[in-house]
Amino acid sequence: MLFDARPDLISPAVPDFAALAARACARVSVARALDKLNQPQSQVLEVLHLTTNEDLGLSATASMLKPLMAGSTVSTLDAILRDLHARALLYRDPAQFGQPVKSRAYLPVSSLKDVIGLHPAGLGRRYVELVRTQPSVGVRLLQTLKALQQSGAGVKDASTPMEAALAMHAWVDAPGTLERLLSGAPENTQGMLDRFSAGAMGAIPNAQRIAGPGINDASPVDWLLARGLLVPLNNEHVELPSDVAMVLRGRVIVRDFSVAPPAPQLRATSSSLVSNAALGSIAEVLRLETELLAQVQNTPLATLRAGGVGVREVRRLADALRIDTEMTTLLLELAALASLLVLDVDTSRWRVAQTHWQQLPREQQWLWLATSWLKADRAPALVGQPSSRDGSGGGNASGSAGSGTGSKTAGTGLINALGAEAYRPDAPVLRKQTLAIMLELSDEAAAASTDAGDTGTSPSAASAPGMVPVLDGAAILARFQWRQPRLARRLPRLLPGFLHEAELLGLTGSGSLTVMGSAVASGKPEEALAALHAALPRPLAHVLLQADLTAVAPGYLSPELTAELNLLAAAEGQGPATIFRFSAASLRRALDAGQDAEGILDFLARHSATDIPQPLRYLVEDTAARHGRLRVGTAFSYLQSEDEMMLQELLQIPVLKHLGLVALAPTVLTTKSGAREVAAALRELGMAPAVLESDGGGPVKVPQSGPAVVQPGRASAREPAEEDIAAQLSALRSKPSWVPAGPETGPQLGLETLRQAIRLKKSVNISIVDSNGNHDQQVLVPLSVSGGRVRVYDPGREIERVVSIHRVMDVELAEPGAPTGDRTDALAATEVALADTEARDR
Repeated sequence: MLFDARPDLISPAVPDFAALAARACARVSVARALDKLNQPQSQVLEVLHLTTNEDLGLSATASMLKPLMAGSTVSTLDAILRDLHARALLYRDPAQFGQPVKSRAYLPVSSLKDVIGLHPAGLGRRYVELVRTQPSVGVRLLQTLKALQQSGAGVKDASTPMEAALAMHAWVDAPGTLERLLSGAPENTQGMLDRFSAGAMGAIPNAQRIAGPGINDASPVDWLLARGLLVPLNNEHVELPSDVAMVLRGRVIVRDFSVAPPAPQLRATSSSLVSNAALGSIAEVLRLETELLAQVQNTPLATLRAGGVGVREVRRLADALRIDTEMTTLLLELAALASLLVLDVDTSRWRVAQTHWQQLPREQQWLWLATSWLKADRAPALVGQPSSRDGSGGGNASGSAGSGTGSKTAGTGLINALGAEAYRPDAPVLRKQTLAIMLELSDEAAAASTDAGDTGTSPSAASAPGMVPVLDGAAILARFQWRQPRLARRLPRLLPGFLHEAELLGLTGSGSLTVMGSAVASGKPEEALAALHAALPRPLAHVLLQADLTAVAPGYLSPELTAELNLLAAAEGQGPATIFRFSAASLRRALDAGQDAEGILDFLARHSATDIPQPLRYLVEDTAARHGRLRVGTAFSYLQSEDEMMLQELLQIPVLKHLGLVALAPTVLTTKSGAREVAAALRELGMAPAVLESDGGGPVKVPQSGPAVVQPGRASAREPAEEDIAAQLSALRSKPSWVPAGPETGPQLGLETLRQAIRLKKSVNISIVDSNGNHDQQVLVPLSVSGGRVRVYDPGREIERVVSIHRVMDVELAEPGAPTGDRTDALAATEVALADTEARDR
């Protein structure tokens, strides 16, 4: 189960159990594991974290956690603890070995504290911890305590910040104290406290303005600050101490523990309506994408200097497609995600990629788009939203500089279409989980309908025959928050866009999951392909030519016919019955592409249900007759000589045929090859040509790099195959002994020792190697570890230093009697330095 739940532990394979344990305790791996936990598992883990202390050996059992989690049972908690233990997020308390299964005590892995963060279960820090980490809070509490005593609140006296913290805890925790206080609080004070149920910190301007009770404390915030129930961290932020929060929660940490997911009340709609809406949307998207590619083929899209496509370009394309700019932007993003559009690095323009997408059947075109969207690490819905950068380069909402590669954005701070700021590496996981939850809710509604039929009870509206549930965003988000609460924090901003894009692609219809959407969510694209193939009407292969120089499509045309008509004519109108208008300009476009009058007329005769009207035939023939009077060609280099006979001989030499020599004049030949290549070929024939270059130097070397492509996306980390798991287990069992060494194990154990010393405020014996390779053994006090560096306090020199982790060769906790000079003074100074450092970190 461990490798199934945490596949990153064996990717790549580990050599032994020591390396496996080091990797399992790494912060990145633990964070990934926590992202997969559901709400009950996360709640149990957070409560265990709050009630245990690894350094002091204080572990917890299921029976100890039960009073702190309203609605829980010992058997349920014990089952969850065993599951978390199997995921290597907990470990058995060594002192409790030999105890019965139901009495097992657990401790969380050491890196859990750093991953969970400062406020597990939405609780703030205790008064004692706030005073220890922020000296200014201690001074504030002393002032508040004196003011409370003067008002007759019955608070114990204190002379130091730590005593003040203990006195505040005792006062707040006394039975009935907080209830009596709140009964006389200003109106809406309880509502203000309820805002801290999800998080312990809040932003309040001028938070340090209140001195004590009765002094400008008419508002709820001022009243709470004056009595120390809210603690100002600085002049802009406050924190609700856990001493207060626990009393407000009824002295439980979790008030709504439940192993059952929330069951939303869903509306219902007709399954036929869902199918019709989805099929109509799919057909329209495929038609518009085909038109969009035709437009970009004719006029590639210019990019902005800041990246992406400007609003002016998007508006031009929207006018050509006869749709709004929002839809145009989404179609552009879908085309780029599916690699139908690529960025040409030589011209800085988006052009049509050389793919076979336009020749595929419509159901395969749809699957190409849908799977590319599902795996894409971009969020198209972010386009048009405020950029994370400042206005100087964030976007171009006004479009004032949107059509040239050298333009500069106007500076409105919005994300551009195809811009880099719409990149979201977590988008594939969020999309996949969103579809999985929609499938789960739909299956539950179907099961409810079956149960109602078996028992003879009346089914709900969403589970009635012929009806399907409408999956609104609130229901999806509520289930997502229960299924993966940590991952759900990233979803609210992206969910509306996901749902709109899924509706557009036909994965949903009228808010309900379609047959194609269910198949894609289940990882069965072939079933989605078969369902769409059966549902879509067969494409037509003919049009109706009219005397007004138009061709009317009586329905959806085949991809080949649509692509050819887009080349010969300009599309007009909306919907499946598209009108294509022929003109001299559109026909010249086809002639420029290499077609001729005879081929165009033959194509129209084969695909027209009527005879070719005479005006259209005359237009084709007349345009073709005028085309080509002035010809433009391409030549890379030329040959010039006064010897006309020699040039004529060169045209007849077989080994020079690959150069593509063409006579322009008796003394001038052009060639499709470069000057250096032509000169080399002539030298092989014994000639001595002189290479003339305009700049007098060597030829310009152009790097042979392909166009930059917006990739469809990266799939999430693959699940390990059974053979990979078997091979890893075999390797581990071949080395059953615990050998804590190696390139992966050693650094992790050293970091763990440093973090333990920081928690215990102890000094360490640390071996540091300098740039010359010399080892230096020192006794230091670590203060913090981050970014590959450890900040330490040197008691001997009374200075603070920063040491790179890669220079630390060995580290261990210093023995109590280790020679560190005057230990009393050094550790006292260390305590002060540590408090100041942690205050700066906050």
